[in-house]
Amino acid sequence: MTNLVLLRHGESQWNLENRFTGWVDIPLSPKGEQEAREAGEKLKTYTFDKAYTSILKRAIETLYIVLRIIDQKNMPVEYDKALNERHYGALQGKNKAEIGKQYGEQQLKIWRRSFDVPPPNEKTDLNPDGISESLKDTAARTLPYFESKILPDVLKGKNILVAAHGNSLRSIVMKLDNLSEEEVLELNIPTGVPLLYVYDNKGRIVDHRYL
Repeated sequence: MTNLVLLRHGESQWNLENRFTGWVDIPLSPKGEQEAREAGEKLKTYTFDKAYTSILKRAIETLYIVLRIIDQKNMPVEYDKALNERHYGALQGKNKAEIGKQYGEQQLKIWRRSFDVPPPNEKTDLNPDGISESLKDTAARTLPYFESKILPDVLKGKNILVAAHGNSLRSIVMKLDNLSEEEVLELNIPTGVPLLYVYDNKGRIVDHRYL
């Protein structure tokens, strides 16, 4: 049996403040650090061959807290922006409740939860390039990376740990669980809770659950 563990980073400071974070490089909150430690405790009985993470510090911090606790600090780690959080465009840094008041709760829900509608992409101090992503856009960069880099390692029998973000991981889980575009919109991945997928020697998923 081979293990693939997906781990959303612990709570970030902007999660705590109810802000859209996206690609802004915000650190973990004290609670997020504790969530990472708790994830490490849950993974103490697991051995990994390699880890993958985004290039954002909240995911990297989470990963290294876990690796320290499970005493596997020297394992190979690959960093790639393909695993970054969804880019929230002009909403980055904005408080979600305030955006709901300004544009209406229905519009807020569309920006947060639709599959193929991106947030506004106006240039701001926190979005100088004027870009934004829908969940579909996020999946378009995350899934090719997963299928070309991470999954081949798993199918070779390597135990893999992936530390990433709510939406990049939703894209991967959508693939692994065969979720429809409608079903994935209801998927919420909690911060700091390891999600385990177990593969048999024929490359089939035989179990998956939160630890």
